[in-house]
Amino acid sequence: MNTPKSEWPSSLDDKELEELDIFLRKHGSEGDLMLDGVHGLLSSIAVGPLEVKPEEWLHEVLHEAFDDEDEGNRTLALLAKLNDSIMAELDVDAYEPILGEIDTEEGPMLSAAGWCEGFSRGIDMRAGLWEARLAGDPDLMQLLGPVMALAVDEGVLQADAEFEKLTDDEYDECLGQLPEVLNAVAQYWQDKPPTEDEIKAMTRPRAGDDDHPPRQRSGHWVH
Repeated sequence: MNTPKSEWPSSLDDKELEELDIFLRKHGSEGDLMLDGVHGLLSSIAVGPLEVKPEEWLHEVLHEAFDDEDEGNRTLALLAKLNDSIMAELDVDAYEPILGEIDTEEGPMLSAAGWCEGFSRGIDMRAGLWEARLAGDPDLMQLLGPVMALAVDEGVLQADAEFEKLTDDEYDECLGQLPEVLNAVAQYWQDKPPTEDEIKAMTRPRAGDDDHPPRQRSGHWVH
């Protein structure tokens, strides 16, 4: 799709991204989502089965009181703009995942670990729906293949079977497929929305939950 840049969505510019990144680093602690993780979280929510309102997902992002009203208003405005841009970018093939940077022996390299962690936490916010559908419909699992591969490669998810590390080319290929994956997942939930029974099941405790504690992933419980 060759959409003129004048018609592209209003996304955060580099200065705004840096401002939000600085805020999150200043107010975050170990285990909290940074900018890449917030983008993964909001991406997951945007293409998911049911709406997740800001008052729900903001608890995953903000952990301290704002220094003052101006900082609060500015930060919330940046987060809202980031959130609103995701589906708009996907609609015009302009979406790019925000990645973190890690130091290696070869020098700094981009990493999808934070984005994948945020994406997984977004799934957790509607875990019952995702898990029921993933267990019952292999098509959804196949659609999420590149995300799953990156998440396992980065240690965000544990593979049930032995998993061979991705090569650099395979890693880059999975990254390049993320916009296509997100569009496909969004379309999946539009075509096959949650049933009333699935929605009701979200609020019912599952048998055996007290006997079998949930698995732990990156410091957060996976139900």
